[in-house]
Amino acid sequence: MLTDTDPRVLAHINLFAVLGTLPALAAHAPEAAAILAAVDRPTVVRLRVRGMAETSLLFTDSAITAGGAGEREAVLLLRSPAHLNAMVDGSAQPLPLTGLAGLRFLTRVFAPLTDLLGRYLKPSEEDLADPAFRATSALLTLHVAIAAVAQVANTDRSGRFSAANIPDGQIGVEVGDGIDLRLHARDHALTFDPAPASSPARAALAFRDLDVAGDVLAGRASALACLGDGRLAMSGFIPMIDNVSRILDRVGHYLGD
Repeated sequence: MLTDTDPRVLAHINLFAVLGTLPALAAHAPEAAAILAAVDRPTVVRLRVRGMAETSLLFTDSAITAGGAGEREAVLLLRSPAHLNAMVDGSAQPLPLTGLAGLRFLTRVFAPLTDLLGRYLKPSEEDLADPAFRATSALLTLHVAIAAVAQVANTDRSGRFSAANIPDGQIGVEVGDGIDLRLHARDHALTFDPAPASSPARAALAFRDLDVAGDVLAGRASALACLGDGRLAMSGFIPMIDNVSRILDRVGHYLGD
């Protein structure tokens, strides 16, 4: 089993899975509302990393969405994937291209929101003692993990090997009765879809509740033990789940401390 990691793969995870979870943070974390209230006009943040596809997020006073056009724009330049990784772990700063109003937005809205996301993704024991915080933390961790599966499947050497064995179809990652995130497999590439499911999945991995999902993804509980006692279940075309699980294990190498 490979245990080494590729900085470029980690950069794809950070750009499209970690920062890509900001829309879910805005939708589910109560603290995000007060931060977004400072947005005085729709603002687009574009992240440009040399050698990678550009991505953008639209911020309004009530939501964050992927892509779109705003009345103001702020561009964050990163000179390399390693620079992006350093920005996400807090050891480097991007080069902002924007006016004074854009800089105020970055310091008063964008930075506090990314700090809040970091708190939810790496909660303290005190945070986890709050059931509401714990549930939101588990949900956001789930979003990051499943989005990261798609990035690892498409850019990591070991991930591509597993993805090559996944036939076309949808893989559902379900939690309780209300959460159904989807991975779409097509031509041995995966894409993550957080939108509500519109059709049955060909295979599904189902967690009993958010506590179980959060504990398994954070390494506080064994997936094998949860399968044994029914807190975690698999259904449908099991080889799809088996290969997604292998990729998820690789995700752990990238996102683990």
